[in-house]
Amino acid sequence: MHSIRSRIILLTVIAMVVGMTAATLIASISIRNLGNDSSEQILSLMCETGQKNLDLYFESIQQSVEIVSGYADNDLMSIDLDDLDKHMERVADLFEKTANNTVGIKTYYYRIDPTVETDEKGFWYVNYDGEGFKEHEVTDINLYDTTDQSALVWFTVPKNTGSSIWLPPYYTENLDVLVLSYNVPIYKNAEFIGVIGIEIDYKTIVEVVNSIELYENGYAFINESDGSIVYHPYIDTDDILNGNAPATPDGLLSKENNIRYTYNGVEKQAVWLPLINGMRLNVTVPVSEINAEWHRLIWMVIIISAVLLLGFILLMVRLSRHITKPLHELTEVAEQVNDGNYDITLEYDQDDEVGLLTRTFKKLVDHLKGYINDLNSLAYGDALTSVQNKSAYDIYMREIQHRIEDPTETPEFAIGVFDCDDLKKINDENGHEKGDMYLKNTCRLICRVFQYSPVFRVGGDEFIVLLQNEDYRRRDELKRYFKSKSKEICAFAKAPWEEIRASVGIATYNPETDKNVQEVAVRADKMMYDDKKINKTKRQQAEDYNG
Repeated sequence: MHSIRSRIILLTVIAMVVGMTAATLIASISIRNLGNDSSEQILSLMCETGQKNLDLYFESIQQSVEIVSGYADNDLMSIDLDDLDKHMERVADLFEKTANNTVGIKTYYYRIDPTVETDEKGFWYVNYDGEGFKEHEVTDINLYDTTDQSALVWFTVPKNTGSSIWLPPYYTENLDVLVLSYNVPIYKNAEFIGVIGIEIDYKTIVEVVNSIELYENGYAFINESDGSIVYHPYIDTDDILNGNAPATPDGLLSKENNIRYTYNGVEKQAVWLPLINGMRLNVTVPVSEINAEWHRLIWMVIIISAVLLLGFILLMVRLSRHITKPLHELTEVAEQVNDGNYDITLEYDQDDEVGLLTRTFKKLVDHLKGYINDLNSLAYGDALTSVQNKSAYDIYMREIQHRIEDPTETPEFAIGVFDCDDLKKINDENGHEKGDMYLKNTCRLICRVFQYSPVFRVGGDEFIVLLQNEDYRRRDELKRYFKSKSKEICAFAKAPWEEIRASVGIATYNPETDKNVQEVAVRADKMMYDDKKINKTKRQQAEDYNG
């Protein structure tokens, strides 16, 4: 006959085996689902970040060209075609200021159609030595030479289509440099006059695309909507330009943004998003690498579960008389965790094996809870501005704090706090829609200036930038540039919501005085409020002077 103790041990062991097996199975399924969901979120986040960086850059190019073309259209209305030389001087002056404030421009030009009755050909400025734009000899445009049309796509395409257009990569005539260009046709009283355009270095988008790296063999590439490759890290550029590159897999040309496809016998997971210039940004990774992550975690759960189960059995055999009650509590807690409730309470805290088991279990649940919470809060962006939100900011701050606490690391970073001035006034006087436009304009400039650092919207009118790498080293210069660019935009603005007025505070981490990352954030916030007081005083003085 088996004793009651033996029966209790047997039943308890069976219950533990069944419970642990069920928990392990559920955890494995959850990890698999979380792994797949997490990989999709990571792919989407990487693609969205790349899309945002490329679109912001393309948008800055478009804005530069359209500012100049708009001025040219207006100026042409007030002159005769005989005065094109003076018109060119005025446009060139504005173009120089605009081009010098835009990153990555290789050439800018204003070319007159040879059919226009004037001796003026236009101008062409290049910057290939990095020492500023210099005027280049203007080549003749022979629209009747059919053998040379491929070298004039920047001119013939906008002329024939009558609309602004982005052109895919091509080599510039005479300079033999690979570029992309944005071109706008210019008209006077419905008569085609010429083309204004900017050529940007192909390497600029290559750097952005190559910065998108994930897993071991994940990468990003760009293609046209028809499937032709624009840039691919593993395809030679000359093959792309000569039309010898393989076509984009059919799966990536579907309307679905998150897809699985097979290429060269390898199953892959990919996310694609459209760019404002009509191209597509793709981020892809082998499915085997995605699966390897959650396979590893599942094996860890199985091993940990097996080790814990064995330990529980040994403890039960030796201490069965003393563990009935705490084991019952543990069973109840295990069921709660199994049901997804991680807010548990365990009262037993004696200094014995059961107490150790209880504390170990609590740590395991706390770690699992923290891991799940972190996964659930990853990579969510702000709906209005498309930058990262407060949850993402908190995760970044925890990671930086861990680096500060690590004695082997000395992190270099700064925190920039940006607060949009007079948002409430714009909302009250012009409506929240205009206030949203004001916020988005400010956010775009922040992202454009601090393009190598994560940007977060942490409040209604507050943005935070975690300056790192190149932005950290150039923080003072970039702050001055942000202020200068804000004033320039305000000078061109026609309405309050088109202006950019933001108070700025940037604090640098000092390992000798700062005990935690929060101290840096508080200091940056105070510097922002000091700046806000200065800005308010200046505006009041200006109003008193004008009054």
